[in-house]
This record gives sequence, C-alpha cells and structure tokens, in this order.
Amino acid sequence: MFHQSTGIIFLCPTRFKIEPKMAITDTQNPLLGETTCGSLLQQLQLIWDEVGECDEERDRMLLQLEQECLEVYKRKVEQASKTRALLLQSLADSKAELIRLLSTLGEKSFIGIPDKSYGTIKEQLAAIAPLLEQMCKQKEDRIREFADVQLQIEKIRGEIAGNLKIGEQIGTTVDEEDLSLKKLDEYQFQLQELQKEKSDRLHKVLDFVSTVHDLCAVLGLDFFGTIMEVHPSLNDSVGVQSKSISDDTLSKLSSMVTALEEDKKTRLQKLQELAAQLTDLWNLMDTPMEEQSLFSHVTCNISATVDEVTIPGALALDLIEQAEVEVERLDQLKASKMKEIAFKKQTELEDIYARAHIDIDSGAARDKILVLIDSGNVEPSELLAEMDNQIMKAKEEGMSRKEILEKVEKWMSACEEESWLEDYNRDDNRYNSSRGAHLNLKRAEKARILVNKIPALVDMLIAKTRAWEEDRGMSFVYDGVPLLAMLDEYTLLRQEREEEKRRQRDQKRIHEQLATEKEALFGSRPSPARPLGPKKVMGPHANGGASNGTPSRRLSLNANQGSMNGVRSMSRDGKRDSNRPAAPANYVAMAKEDAASQMCVAEQAPASP
Repeated sequence: MFHQSTGIIFLCPTRFKIEPKMAITDTQNPLLGETTCGSLLQQLQLIWDEVGECDEERDRMLLQLEQECLEVYKRKVEQASKTRALLLQSLADSKAELIRLLSTLGEKSFIGIPDKSYGTIKEQLAAIAPLLEQMCKQKEDRIREFADVQLQIEKIRGEIAGNLKIGEQIGTTVDEEDLSLKKLDEYQFQLQELQKEKSDRLHKVLDFVSTVHDLCAVLGLDFFGTIMEVHPSLNDSVGVQSKSISDDTLSKLSSMVTALEEDKKTRLQKLQELAAQLTDLWNLMDTPMEEQSLFSHVTCNISATVDEVTIPGALALDLIEQAEVEVERLDQLKASKMKEIAFKKQTELEDIYARAHIDIDSGAARDKILVLIDSGNVEPSELLAEMDNQIMKAKEEGMSRKEILEKVEKWMSACEEESWLEDYNRDDNRYNSSRGAHLNLKRAEKARILVNKIPALVDMLIAKTRAWEEDRGMSFVYDGVPLLAMLDEYTLLRQEREEEKRRQRDQKRIHEQLATEKEALFGSRPSPARPLGPKKVMGPHANGGASNGTPSRRLSLNANQGSMNGVRSMSRDGKRDSNRPAAPANYVAMAKEDAASQMCVAEQAPASP
C-alpha cells in the first residue's frame, strides 16, 4: 500500500494491487526534485505498461519488491533493536560505573542518578555522562592523593628502616577499590605519625651531629671524616630532610658520641695530670712566669670539668704530646737540681711545723736528705714523693691543732695584757696629764675586760687539749713543752700571785691600822711628802715583763716573780721611810722598830712560794 503523503509503499503479507486513484494522486503530487517510492512505482508502471507486462509478472515483481522491503525493514528493526540494546547496556554500564565510583569514593548518597523520568535512553545517557565524567575526574584526583600519601609513607618507612638510598625513587600501588575519604584520613594520620617520628629522629640526628662536631673540635679531630664513617648523608652537602634517620644511624651516632665523650674525659684527665705535674715542677724550680705562660693553654683546664672544656683544640693529641715532652724535660732538669728541690721541700715542711709550734730536728733531717741523695740508693721521685707525703701529714696535723693554737695565742695575748696592766697599775704617775696617758687609760680598760676572761679561756683550753690528746693518744706539745703542763704551771702561778696580793693587802691594812693607833697616842703628824723620783711614762703599746706570771711563749718566769715584786716593794718602802719627817724622841725609837718590823715582813712576803 502506497502512503499518499510520504510516497512510501506499505507492503502486507497478502497480495496487493496498485490502486489507480492512489497512483494518479501520487503522480500528480510528487515532491519537486525528490525521488520517492511513489514516483519510482509510477515509473515502474509506465515501464510495465509500455513493455506490456502481464498482471502475473507484475504481481510477482511486486511480491518480490514487497519481500525485499520486508527484508530491509527487518534489518532496520534488528539494527534499531541492537542499537537500543547497546544504548541500554551503555546506560546500565554507565549507571553501574557511576554507582561503583560513588561506592569507591565513599559517597553514601546516590541522589541524581538519571532514570526513565529523565526521558529517552539517549537523554538518560546524556544526563549521566557529566556525572560519570565528574566522578572519573574525582577518582583520578583521589588516586593521586592516595599515591602521594602512600609514597610519602613508604619513603619515610624506608628512611626509618635504612633501606632507602640517597636519591632513590620508589613507587607505590594504590588500591582503587577503596578511595574513600575515611581511608585517605587513615593514611594521612599514619603519615602524620611517621612525619612526627621522622622529625623526632631528625632532631636526634642533628643533636648527635652537633655534639660530634663540638667534640671533634675540642679533640682536634676531622669532623667530616668522622661523621662520614656513620653515614654519607650526614655530610653538610646533603639537605636536612635527606639525612639518614634509621635505627642503625642513630645507634652508630650514639656509640660515636659515647666514645668521643669517653675519649674527651680520658684526655682531660691526662691533661690535668700533666698540668698538675707542670705546676709542681714549676713551683719546685721557680720557673719564670714567661716560661710558664707558654703552657697556659694546658694549665687553664687544671680544675675544669668535662663540660666546661669547649675551646677548639683544647684536648688535641699534639697539645698533650707537647705537655708530655715538657714534663719529661722538667723531670730531667729536676734530677739535676735534686738537692735544691729537696731542701726547698724540707724548708716548706719546717715552716709548716713552725706554724704548728712543733719542734723537729731540722739539722738531722737535712743531713739525712744529703746522705740519701749522695748515696744514690733512692730514686729522686721516690724521695720527693715521701717528702710530699710528710708535708701532707704535717698539714693535716697542723689543721688538727689549729683551733687549740688559736686559743693559745689568745691566752698568751691576754697574759701580755695582764702583765702590762699590772705594770700600769704600779705606776704612781699613770694619771698625770702626760702625752699618751688617755691612750694608756683606754688600753687599761680593755685589758681589765680581757684579763677577767683568762680563767674561762684557760679552762676551755685545758678541756680542748685533753680531748685532743684522748682522741690521738699523744701529748699536745707546744714548742717542745706539753701544753697541759704549761697551763697547769700558769694556773699554779696565778693562784700564788693572787695569794701574794691578798697577803700584801692584809699587811697594808695592818700597817695602816698601827699607824692610826700611834697617831692617836702621839698626836697627828704631817703626811709624808711624795718623793720626786724619775717620772715613768707608760706607752700605749708597752708590754710588761714576766712579773705577773705571763708564759712569755715558753712560760719561764717563775723565778722572776718574787724578786721583782720584792724589789719594787722595797724601793717604795725605802723612799717612803727616807722622806718621813722627824718625830718626837719617845716616838722615834718605836717608830723605827715598827717600821723595821713591817719592812722585814714586806721583804719576806714575795719570797714565799
């Protein structure tokens, strides 16, 4: 059947005949310049009419034409069906790919996926294509992010493990099944932890390298050669982020720092020993300061701690070797000056004993030193070591006696002041307005306070001396005299002197009482005139003799006490009697007898023990 408007022949399974009316209509209204099925069919009819084809032939040919058209339609339908199937498959694949991408990227929401409501298949494909393209691009970006993070993780792991060489490029494989942000966050957290560990390790490495640099500088070692033994990346030419941070590197650096510190400690001890030897040798031989200054870089660290030595080259081997050579040279020089050095040490020992008030036989000690040196039976170093040992023991003994010696000095000083005070009190002109009298008066006031403290000072000194002797099992000797004997003698003398003073006061009181009674019997008499003798001036720093029992450093004044007091008493009495005015006749004899008897008593009293 021929469609009038389109000119298409519609063939049916039954046999068709061309209707004239339709044929005429299609002929009359053909599209200008366009070949259609109707125009072709008209041409075919005209040809058949002109040829004179029979109806059977025409029907056969139309049937063939109809079958060929059916074949064409079938092919087109099949092709259209295939195209639709392909489009549906493409749409399904696109949707599946989109869903898979969304799942891979961890997107929980699937809103926006096109369905039949979007229109035809092609419209759905056109709608899903941008989404799919966007998801693919997002997937590629996510893969790059994962690859970058995983690459950094693997690189840091390799650096920590120590199996990554300098400049080596490593690869990584990204698991595209899970590209979610959650998984990416896990990798980034892992990367942050590794970066923190790397930073901590890097700081440790840099601290170790800095310590090695400082130690090498002090020890005079090649820093680069030393540090390259641990790992090549520790050189300054390699960037900080590229330095080795492996466990092996850290362990080697730690061991190297420990070894260098131990080496520094050993060298410092060696240098300090050499410095001490140099100082001792210089002191022994009175080495000039100009010569000593040549080794000031050695002696400046004689008491320094390990951490205080930071000057580059301060513990270099060549410096220690120079000090060793100098010590050896001075030792040889010391051997040639052995006697001089030994006598110098002996003098030092004698000075220590002198300050400690210990008597030693210096002459015998020096003779023994000469015999030992001349005999050659003793090594110079051994002799000096023995003398150093004696000096050390003497210093220790002096320290143990120091407190008691200080008390002894105070005691002796107080006794000297006591002696001066007694002389001052005996001076009849002490209150005259002479030069320096006010100074003597002030000194006398201070001396009285000090003298009142002497008994307590002596008791304390006795207690400390006895404790010292009990502790050491030996007597405390002061300049060859036992100190306790000196103190006991002083105490006895002081008691005797106090007793003598008391007797003199009693005799004076009796004499004054007799004089008063005689005045009552014979009448008053003029007072005797004061003798005009030589005036005695007491200097502000004049010390009396030994008349009061002062130890005088060796306490040897027992014999002088009685004679001095007796002489002074006699002179005073003699002057008083010689200047006494005349008395009545009947008084003169009695007065002379009384005076004589009193004088005899006064003269004999000081001589009593």
